[in-house]
Amino acid sequence: MTAGAAALDSPRAGLQIAIMAVAAFVIVTTEYLILGLLPSLAQDLHISISAAGQLVTLFAFTVMLFGPFLTARLSQVGRKELFVAILLVFGASNALAALSANIWVLALARFIPALMLPVFWGTASETAGQLAGPRHAGRAVAKVYLGISAALVFGIPLGTLAADTFGWRNTFWILSGLSVLMAGMIQAFMPALPAPATKAGEKQTAIFKDRRFLAHVALSVLVFTAMFTAYTYLADMLERLAGIPAAQVGWWLMGFGAVGMIGNWIGGRVVDGNPLGATVVFLLLLIGGMLATLLAVGKHGWLALALAVWGLAYTALFPICQVRV
Repeated sequence: MTAGAAALDSPRAGLQIAIMAVAAFVIVTTEYLILGLLPSLAQDLHISISAAGQLVTLFAFTVMLFGPFLTARLSQVGRKELFVAILLVFGASNALAALSANIWVLALARFIPALMLPVFWGTASETAGQLAGPRHAGRAVAKVYLGISAALVFGIPLGTLAADTFGWRNTFWILSGLSVLMAGMIQAFMPALPAPATKAGEKQTAIFKDRRFLAHVALSVLVFTAMFTAYTYLADMLERLAGIPAAQVGWWLMGFGAVGMIGNWIGGRVVDGNPLGATVVFLLLLIGGMLATLLAVGKHGWLALALAVWGLAYTALFPICQVRV
């Protein structure tokens, strides 16, 4: 056993897992933050909202195309060194985004962290279990995922509020500083953790021969495509179609996220009994919430109610789809 492994049961484990959770929040916020910045950066770079939206597409396709390969290639790197490197990459990329003079530089600043994000996703929960030890692995993983869930729910509204207060470029500078800070925290407080050993002859790709598994993956692709396609332009829709003042859009998105935390809790509770049935029920709620939002754009009271239904279903589908697959 390494010195790092021997320290897993020390009182520092709680601090180390908390650092991992905050690092997860910073990394995943970097992914989703741009959705709330689209109106302001499109105006500043003199491009259309739809052109700015392609930055979201670029990030998503990069994760999809390179994520599995890079995660497999880097799976044997020591976890401490890996996470420090990932966070430094995010720090540099966010700094480049803040300095972007045009959409092409900004696209490069989005492409680079998209390469590293799935590597973090694929190893963070496993590392939390190592830090906490076998007896507390479940709670440790839940704490790290709390940081990820918080980023999914609050990253966009926080980014929108920050952009309105400080400007979209300074929002990226803030994320850059936080990324470097978390890299330093991991370097200072996390023990040296070896990569988990892979069993000889283990074939992780065998599951891709299972047609039922592939069908569930395809369903999740369709569900998440629908969810993110609509949510990408929610901030712009609130501002342009619903007439919400730009300074208030972030607070509307914050409310969407707060309701979403409830949806995340409900989804986690109902999925165990019938994952496929839960997917159908919350997809129907998602459809209803999205359609109601379009019909209620001129009536802010009804719009808030429609967004609450949308937010509830939107966030519930994250754990539901994960468990179903």
